[in-house]
Amino acid sequence: MHGEYKVPGGKLVRVDAEVEDDALRGVQVSGDFFLEPDEALEDINAALEGIPTNMDGAAIAARLNGRLRDDAVLFGFSAQSVAIAVRRALSRTSEWSDHDWELIHAGPQEPALHMALDQVLAEEVAAGRRPPTLRVWEWASNAVIIGSFQSLRNEVDVAAAKDNDVTVVRRISGGGAMFVEPGNTITYSLYAPSSLVAGMTFADSYAYLDDWVLGALGDLGINAWYQPLNDITSDNGKIAGAAQKRLAAGAVLHHVTMAYDIDADKMTRVLRIGREKISDKGVTSAAKRVDPLRRQTGLPRADVISVMIAYFRGRYGLRDGQIRPGEQRAAEILAAEKFSTPEWTERIP
Repeated sequence: MHGEYKVPGGKLVRVDAEVEDDALRGVQVSGDFFLEPDEALEDINAALEGIPTNMDGAAIAARLNGRLRDDAVLFGFSAQSVAIAVRRALSRTSEWSDHDWELIHAGPQEPALHMALDQVLAEEVAAGRRPPTLRVWEWASNAVIIGSFQSLRNEVDVAAAKDNDVTVVRRISGGGAMFVEPGNTITYSLYAPSSLVAGMTFADSYAYLDDWVLGALGDLGINAWYQPLNDITSDNGKIAGAAQKRLAAGAVLHHVTMAYDIDADKMTRVLRIGREKISDKGVTSAAKRVDPLRRQTGLPRADVISVMIAYFRGRYGLRDGQIRPGEQRAAEILAAEKFSTPEWTERIP
């Protein structure tokens, strides 16, 4: 069995082992991490020897921490990351480089169609009819996107949304409400087989799937990091929020909205943002704008997107693609029959 895990912002951990009588044997941990003293690696291998194959990640990490000598120093990895690599070795996993990634960056779409495309493309990847895909969104109109489990009236002032020409839609993933304006946000989705995040908890997979974004932001001169559970932040505050949905059919949908230059006054009129959430949205005054990417890079939005795409392509490979006619038709039907209906949008009133 072989498993790998690249620690977000850290080092690569590999685990090789055999399975005998439902237990790990001949365990060997390796990677480009730093570890002192050398003998601590023997302690890690010994701690993993003989563990049952059904031991979960938290129990494996606890076992490792309990067996490490007091003077052990782990740099660029942790007991938890070794545990993830173990679980990935015991699962049907794949790595980024195992896949031929495709890019979709189409013209502006209406909010309901974006919601439908997320579902359709994720299902196509799960069925093996589409390769793993990165889709960069373009918005045709203002929108508020609420999470699958949010209450509409608790999150949105529907009358204010109508007055401000803001369309309200509900996505299939959980998480909080997002406010978007054409040209003022950067939204992207990843559609990948479940094997890419096999052996990871939801919390671990959030950071894993967005590690490339931190690298791209670094190329833009931004020191960014992942703030659990689902935020990307920087020295100057929050940049983005992520959400995720794992399809039983065998795919993971992971999407992120990044603030480029948002009208904070309009956002606070439409969203019911309590005081405890104001700072989370980067709003100190309703008259100000939420503009971390524009302010921190000084670049046009299109240039920021170009840097992100180039970084992904250089790291994982990425060929240009498009929404296929059948996918477009399926999404249009789904947008009309599900994502534009009160039954879906108001399913939690």
